[in-house]
Amino acid sequence: MILKICQAGHPALRRRARPLSAEEIRGDEIRRLVESMTETMRDAPGVGLAAPQVGVSVRLAVIEDRSEYLGGLTAEQAAERQRIPVPLHVIINPELTIEAGETVEFFEGCLSVSGLTALTPRALRVSVKCLNERAEPQEIHAQGWYARILQHEIDHLDGTLYVDRMRPRSLCTVENHGRYWRDVPAEEVRRTFAAER
Repeated sequence: MILKICQAGHPALRRRARPLSAEEIRGDEIRRLVESMTETMRDAPGVGLAAPQVGVSVRLAVIEDRSEYLGGLTAEQAAERQRIPVPLHVIINPELTIEAGETVEFFEGCLSVSGLTALTPRALRVSVKCLNERAEPQEIHAQGWYARILQHEIDHLDGTLYVDRMRPRSLCTVENHGRYWRDVPAEEVRRTFAAER
């Protein structure tokens, strides 16, 4: 079932979501929520969807970066972003650790802030301890775009939107991003907005 995605201003997007018990995770209600969230994410389309984005304040997100989503990127852009396909998986009650090292800035958008995008700094490498949809412990080590997706979705579980982290002067419509910035090398985009501070 396709769910309605909450937009910025909805109270669920600004609350810290509650953890789920193993019993809840294994129950029918959460199983149905995961199925509906997956369908909703794919319909949007998006690479991740957190439960608060559909008005359910629990610490759960679905993530999938399909190979067809990379089709609009050149090989250079995909390499620059370290973006590769990520299979569908569920993270529940995640604990994020930012690994020491580089922070990178790329344009980032959100299904709950529709139509807009902005340069957003994120750690290049992270690790996440979480439970899967069977309440089994998992440990994820991610870098590049996958690390960005994890940080973005876990932010949602803490009541944070990318607009809280973005470079404000870079905010633009998705349409204008495509028109003016999409094919500009990322380093040049960063220099442009850094020079305008």
